[in-house]
Amino acid sequence: MKCLSILALFLVLIGAAHAQTAASLTAEGDALDARLQTEAALKVYLQAEKLDPNNPSLLIKIAKQYGESMTGLSGDEAKLNAGETALAYAQRAHKLEPGTSNANLAVSICYGRLLKWVPVKTRVEYSRQVHDYAEKAAKLDPSSDYAWHMLGRWNQAVATMGFFTQGIVRLVYGSLPDASLEKSRECFEKALKIKQDRVCHHIELGRTLAYMGRKEEARKQIEAGLALPDRERDDPQTKNRGRETLKEL
Repeated sequence: MKCLSILALFLVLIGAAHAQTAASLTAEGDALDARLQTEAALKVYLQAEKLDPNNPSLLIKIAKQYGESMTGLSGDEAKLNAGETALAYAQRAHKLEPGTSNANLAVSICYGRLLKWVPVKTRVEYSRQVHDYAEKAAKLDPSSDYAWHMLGRWNQAVATMGFFTQGIVRLVYGSLPDASLEKSRECFEKALKIKQDRVCHHIELGRTLAYMGRKEEARKQIEAGLALPDRERDDPQTKNRGRETLKEL
Protein backbone atom coordinates (compact mmCIF):
# COMPACT_ATOMS: atom_id res chain seq x y z
CA MET A 1 0.00 0.00 0.00
CA LYS A 2 2.83 2.35 0.88
CA CYS A 3 4.49 1.60 -2.49
CA LEU A 4 1.28 2.42 -4.31
CA SER A 5 1.02 5.74 -2.45
CA ILE A 6 4.58 6.63 -3.38
CA LEU A 7 3.91 5.69 -7.01
CA ALA A 8 0.75 7.81 -7.09
CA LEU A 9 2.64 10.78 -5.63
CA PHE A 10 5.40 10.29 -8.20
CA LEU A 11 2.88 10.31 -11.06
CA VAL A 12 1.26 13.48 -9.71
CA LEU A 13 4.63 15.19 -9.48
CA ILE A 14 5.54 14.11 -13.02
CA GLY A 15 2.23 15.48 -14.31
CA ALA A 16 2.77 18.78 -12.51
CA ALA A 17 6.29 19.04 -13.91
CA HIS A 18 4.97 18.48 -17.43
CA ALA A 19 2.25 21.11 -16.99
CA GLN A 20 4.79 23.56 -15.65
CA THR A 21 7.08 22.87 -18.58
CA ALA A 22 4.23 23.41 -21.03
CA ALA A 23 3.41 26.70 -19.31
CA SER A 24 7.07 27.74 -19.44
CA LEU A 25 7.31 26.89 -23.14
CA THR A 26 4.10 28.80 -23.85
CA ALA A 27 5.48 31.85 -22.06
CA GLU A 28 8.65 31.58 -24.16
CA GLY A 29 6.53 31.37 -27.30
CA ASP A 30 4.55 34.43 -26.21
CA ALA A 31 7.76 36.42 -25.86
CA LEU A 32 8.88 35.39 -29.34
CA ASP A 33 5.46 36.21 -30.77
CA ALA A 34 5.62 39.68 -29.22
CA ARG A 35 8.88 40.21 -31.13
CA LEU A 36 7.17 39.02 -34.34
CA GLN A 37 9.45 35.97 -34.54
CA THR A 38 6.74 33.75 -35.98
CA GLU A 39 8.81 30.72 -36.97
CA ALA A 40 10.59 30.55 -33.63
CA ALA A 41 7.38 31.08 -31.67
CA LEU A 42 5.63 28.31 -33.60
CA LYS A 43 8.44 25.88 -32.91
CA VAL A 44 8.21 26.50 -29.17
CA TYR A 45 4.41 26.36 -29.11
CA LEU A 46 4.48 23.00 -30.91
CA GLN A 47 6.81 21.67 -28.21
CA ALA A 48 4.33 22.87 -25.58
CA GLU A 49 1.49 21.17 -27.46
CA LYS A 50 3.16 17.78 -27.04
CA LEU A 51 2.89 18.23 -23.27
CA ASP A 52 -0.53 19.92 -23.24
CA PRO A 53 -2.37 18.92 -26.44
CA ASN A 54 -5.88 19.87 -25.29
CA ASN A 55 -5.21 23.42 -24.16
CA PRO A 56 -7.54 25.67 -26.24
CA SER A 57 -5.51 28.81 -25.56
CA LEU A 58 -2.33 27.14 -26.78
CA LEU A 59 -4.07 25.76 -29.87
CA ILE A 60 -5.25 29.28 -30.73
CA LYS A 61 -1.69 30.58 -30.38
CA ILE A 62 -0.48 27.87 -32.76
CA ALA A 63 -3.25 28.71 -35.23
CA LYS A 64 -2.16 32.34 -35.11
CA GLN A 65 1.45 31.48 -35.93
CA TYR A 66 0.53 29.23 -38.85
CA GLY A 67 -1.81 31.91 -40.18
CA GLU A 68 0.71 34.72 -39.86
CA SER A 69 3.43 32.57 -41.40
CA MET A 70 1.49 32.71 -44.68
CA THR A 71 2.84 36.21 -45.35
CA GLY A 72 6.42 34.96 -45.46
CA LEU A 73 5.83 31.89 -47.61
CA SER A 74 6.34 31.73 -51.36
CA GLY A 75 3.95 29.81 -53.56
CA ASP A 76 0.18 29.41 -53.38
CA GLU A 77 0.34 25.79 -52.26
CA ALA A 78 2.56 26.59 -49.28
CA LYS A 79 0.29 29.45 -48.24
CA LEU A 80 -2.80 27.28 -48.60
CA ASN A 81 -1.26 24.47 -46.56
CA ALA A 82 -0.28 26.83 -43.75
CA GLY A 83 -3.73 28.41 -43.78
CA GLU A 84 -5.47 25.04 -43.64
CA THR A 85 -3.24 23.94 -40.78
CA ALA A 86 -4.09 27.16 -38.92
CA LEU A 87 -7.79 26.51 -39.44
CA ALA A 88 -7.47 22.92 -38.17
CA TYR A 89 -5.87 24.14 -34.94
CA ALA A 90 -8.51 26.85 -34.50
CA GLN A 91 -11.27 24.29 -35.03
CA ARG A 92 -9.70 22.02 -32.41
CA ALA A 93 -9.76 24.91 -29.94
CA HIS A 94 -13.37 25.68 -30.85
CA LYS A 95 -14.38 22.05 -30.35
CA LEU A 96 -12.91 22.20 -26.84
CA GLU A 97 -14.37 25.61 -25.98
CA PRO A 98 -17.20 26.50 -28.39
CA GLY A 99 -18.66 29.04 -26.00
CA THR A 100 -15.62 31.34 -25.81
CA SER A 101 -15.11 34.47 -27.87
CA ASN A 102 -11.44 33.74 -28.58
CA ALA A 103 -12.12 30.30 -30.05
CA ASN A 104 -14.84 31.65 -32.35
CA LEU A 105 -12.66 34.59 -33.34
CA ALA A 106 -9.73 32.29 -34.17
CA VAL A 107 -11.89 30.25 -36.54
CA SER A 108 -13.22 33.43 -38.20
CA ILE A 109 -9.72 34.80 -38.75
CA CYS A 110 -8.45 31.52 -40.18
CA TYR A 111 -11.32 31.28 -42.65
CA GLY A 112 -10.60 34.89 -43.64
CA ARG A 113 -6.94 34.18 -44.31
CA LEU A 114 -7.90 31.36 -46.68
CA LEU A 115 -10.33 33.33 -48.85
CA LYS A 116 -7.73 34.33 -51.42
CA TRP A 117 -6.43 30.80 -51.87
CA VAL A 118 -9.59 28.71 -52.38
CA PRO A 119 -11.98 28.25 -55.36
CA VAL A 120 -14.89 30.68 -55.76
CA LYS A 121 -17.59 28.36 -54.43
CA THR A 122 -15.47 27.55 -51.38
CA ARG A 123 -14.70 31.24 -50.98
CA VAL A 124 -18.40 32.06 -50.68
CA GLU A 125 -18.91 29.39 -48.02
CA TYR A 126 -15.79 30.49 -46.14
CA SER A 127 -16.96 34.10 -46.29
CA ARG A 128 -20.18 33.05 -44.58
CA GLN A 129 -18.14 31.32 -41.88
CA VAL A 130 -16.00 34.45 -41.38
CA HIS A 131 -19.16 36.43 -40.67
CA ASP A 132 -20.92 33.88 -38.48
CA TYR A 133 -17.96 33.08 -36.23
CA ALA A 134 -16.97 36.75 -35.88
CA GLU A 135 -20.54 37.70 -35.04
CA LYS A 136 -20.66 35.04 -32.33
CA ALA A 137 -17.28 36.18 -30.99
CA ALA A 138 -18.55 39.75 -30.70
CA LYS A 139 -21.72 38.62 -28.93
CA LEU A 140 -19.75 36.52 -26.46
CA ASP A 141 -17.30 39.35 -25.78
CA PRO A 142 -18.36 42.83 -26.97
CA SER A 143 -14.98 44.14 -25.79
CA SER A 144 -13.10 42.06 -28.39
CA ASP A 145 -11.73 44.65 -30.79
CA TYR A 146 -10.64 41.96 -33.26
CA ALA A 147 -14.14 40.51 -33.42
CA TRP A 148 -15.52 43.91 -34.45
CA HIS A 149 -12.62 44.32 -36.86
CA MET A 150 -13.44 41.03 -38.59
CA LEU A 151 -17.07 42.07 -38.95
CA GLY A 152 -15.90 45.39 -40.34
CA ARG A 153 -13.65 43.70 -42.89
CA TRP A 154 -16.42 41.29 -43.87
CA ASN A 155 -18.94 44.08 -44.45
CA GLN A 156 -16.35 46.09 -46.37
CA ALA A 157 -15.48 43.16 -48.66
CA VAL A 158 -19.06 42.11 -49.39
CA ALA A 159 -20.40 45.65 -49.76
CA THR A 160 -17.73 46.52 -52.33
CA MET A 161 -18.25 43.34 -54.31
CA GLY A 162 -19.40 44.24 -57.82
CA PHE A 163 -23.16 44.12 -58.45
CA PHE A 164 -22.65 41.54 -61.19
CA THR A 165 -20.54 39.36 -58.91
CA GLN A 166 -23.10 39.65 -56.12
CA GLY A 167 -25.77 38.51 -58.54
CA ILE A 168 -23.78 35.46 -59.55
CA VAL A 169 -23.07 34.59 -55.91
CA ARG A 170 -26.76 34.75 -55.01
CA LEU A 171 -27.88 32.89 -58.11
CA VAL A 172 -25.36 30.07 -58.06
CA TYR A 173 -24.19 29.75 -54.48
CA GLY A 174 -26.97 31.24 -52.37
CA SER A 175 -27.15 34.51 -50.49
CA LEU A 176 -24.77 35.92 -47.90
CA PRO A 177 -25.87 37.91 -44.84
CA ASP A 178 -26.68 41.56 -45.54
CA ALA A 179 -23.62 43.81 -45.66
CA SER A 180 -23.05 47.55 -45.98
CA LEU A 181 -20.29 50.13 -45.76
CA GLU A 182 -22.20 51.81 -42.96
CA LYS A 183 -22.08 48.60 -40.93
CA SER A 184 -18.39 48.32 -41.79
CA ARG A 185 -17.76 51.84 -40.50
CA GLU A 186 -19.67 51.15 -37.28
CA CYS A 187 -17.74 47.95 -36.63
CA PHE A 188 -14.34 49.54 -37.22
CA GLU A 189 -15.25 52.48 -34.98
CA LYS A 190 -16.21 50.05 -32.21
CA ALA A 191 -12.90 48.25 -32.66
CA LEU A 192 -11.00 51.53 -32.57
CA LYS A 193 -12.81 52.70 -29.45
CA ILE A 194 -11.67 49.53 -27.68
CA LYS A 195 -8.09 49.53 -29.01
CA GLN A 196 -6.91 52.88 -30.35
CA ASP A 197 -3.31 51.96 -31.12
CA ARG A 198 -4.07 49.08 -33.51
CA VAL A 199 -2.76 49.85 -37.00
CA CYS A 200 -5.36 47.74 -38.80
CA HIS A 201 -8.34 49.47 -37.17
CA HIS A 202 -7.25 52.90 -38.42
CA ILE A 203 -6.27 51.74 -41.89
CA GLU A 204 -9.38 49.69 -42.58
CA LEU A 205 -11.70 52.34 -41.18
CA GLY A 206 -9.96 54.77 -43.52
CA ARG A 207 -10.45 52.44 -46.48
CA THR A 208 -14.15 52.05 -45.69
CA LEU A 209 -14.53 55.83 -45.43
CA ALA A 210 -12.77 56.14 -48.78
CA TYR A 211 -15.28 53.75 -50.34
CA MET A 212 -18.02 55.94 -48.88
CA GLY A 213 -16.54 59.04 -50.52
CA ARG A 214 -15.55 60.64 -47.21
CA LYS A 215 -12.05 61.46 -48.39
CA GLU A 216 -10.77 63.78 -45.67
CA GLU A 217 -11.89 61.47 -42.89
CA ALA A 218 -10.37 58.54 -44.77
CA ARG A 219 -7.04 60.33 -45.14
CA LYS A 220 -7.00 61.22 -41.44
CA GLN A 221 -7.55 57.63 -40.33
CA ILE A 222 -5.07 56.11 -42.77
CA GLU A 223 -2.37 58.60 -41.85
CA ALA A 224 -2.99 57.87 -38.17
CA GLY A 225 -2.48 54.16 -38.87
CA LEU A 226 0.67 54.76 -40.90
CA ALA A 227 2.13 56.82 -38.04
CA LEU A 228 1.87 53.93 -35.60
CA PRO A 229 4.78 51.47 -35.18
CA ASP A 230 4.47 47.93 -36.53
CA ARG A 231 3.39 45.70 -33.66
CA GLU A 232 1.85 42.80 -35.57
CA ARG A 233 3.10 40.56 -38.35
CA ASP A 234 0.44 41.83 -40.77
CA ASP A 235 1.03 45.54 -40.11
CA PRO A 236 3.37 46.13 -43.09
CA GLN A 237 0.83 44.64 -45.51
CA THR A 238 -1.98 46.60 -43.87
CA LYS A 239 -0.01 49.81 -44.24
CA ASN A 240 0.61 49.04 -47.92
CA ARG A 241 -3.16 48.79 -48.45
CA GLY A 242 -3.51 52.13 -46.73
CA ARG A 243 -0.88 53.77 -48.93
CA GLU A 244 -2.58 52.43 -52.06
CA THR A 245 -5.88 53.91 -50.91
CA LEU A 246 -4.21 57.27 -50.20
CA LYS A 247 -2.96 57.39 -53.79
CA GLU A 248 -6.54 57.10 -54.99
CA LEU A 249 -7.97 59.86 -52.79
